[in-house]
Amino acid sequence: MTPTKCGVQLLTFKVNTFSSKNSLAKHTTNMSAPPPPNHRPPVPSPVPAYLGTSSPSPLAVDQALYTTIAQAPRTLSQEFTLPIRSGRAWKAPAGSIIRISTLEGAQVGDLNIWNGDNPRERFWASKTRQLHASHVSTFDRLWSCLPCMRPMVTIIGDSLSWYGKDEQGGRVHDLLGTRCDPYIRSVLSNGNQYDFHCHSNLTRAVLPFGLAESDVHDVINLFQVTGLDEKGRYYMSPCPARKGDFIEFLAEQDVLMALSTCPGGDLSLWGFGENSEEEMIKCCRPLKVEVFQLVDGDLLSRLGWQPARPADYRGAHGMVIVEGESQASARA
Repeated sequence: MTPTKCGVQLLTFKVNTFSSKNSLAKHTTNMSAPPPPNHRPPVPSPVPAYLGTSSPSPLAVDQALYTTIAQAPRTLSQEFTLPIRSGRAWKAPAGSIIRISTLEGAQVGDLNIWNGDNPRERFWASKTRQLHASHVSTFDRLWSCLPCMRPMVTIIGDSLSWYGKDEQGGRVHDLLGTRCDPYIRSVLSNGNQYDFHCHSNLTRAVLPFGLAESDVHDVINLFQVTGLDEKGRYYMSPCPARKGDFIEFLAEQDVLMALSTCPGGDLSLWGFGENSEEEMIKCCRPLKVEVFQLVDGDLLSRLGWQPARPADYRGAHGMVIVEGESQASARA
């Protein structure tokens, strides 16, 4: 008679299952083999995380419109030359064109941007990198931080757009890295002190505008070629700019901009150490800044261009805002 008690049935199962090596081998063969340790499953082809859902979109601008703006007659309203290893800030109204150029040859520049009236709104390098790419060029935009989340400037001209991706994987106009600073220098060079890194240059530049060191933020490294090596480590290559190369921006709002001429110059001799700055000064050159206004003051409005508006998020992050005591009592 077949046993019916759970304990007896369980015992019978164990005996039947493990009574022979052959049956165990057969049982194992029929099971799906587990993946080996550290097994990586196939990875699908990557798809950009952020794509515009309309054309034109905030990410894919109307190129014909911005080309028309870039080619329109303009008049110079500001101009200055930024000496080597220095920093300077300036304001530019919405609708103006800002050109930064390599006056004498290859030179890297570190750029910060704020809203001209509210410095809490400032350039957000990492979000710009997500929205566009690790390196930017014509028709890409530089975006501001939360909660405004809007374009600060749009690139309308780039004489280095031809550079593309080099044989090492490097590209120009870098958003992967950030400014050099005296703190990491001290950490990596046994306490060595230097006061003219880009962070320090930008700090001095914004003081006349009521800003402080804490307002200096992650930069876009203009004219700088960077990439990631086979181990994912950040690297910098010599600047490919020649005399007269430039990048141009259309201000999408009133902006305050600050620029540092990097103490590493064209990055062909950069390094850490007591004598590094003395050596690198051989490859340092000035940068030129020009701000233009369109001759036709009505062109932008006729084209349908308007200053960028803050993101239209009207929520409260899921929170209920209590206006007063009576509301609080009613909700209790």
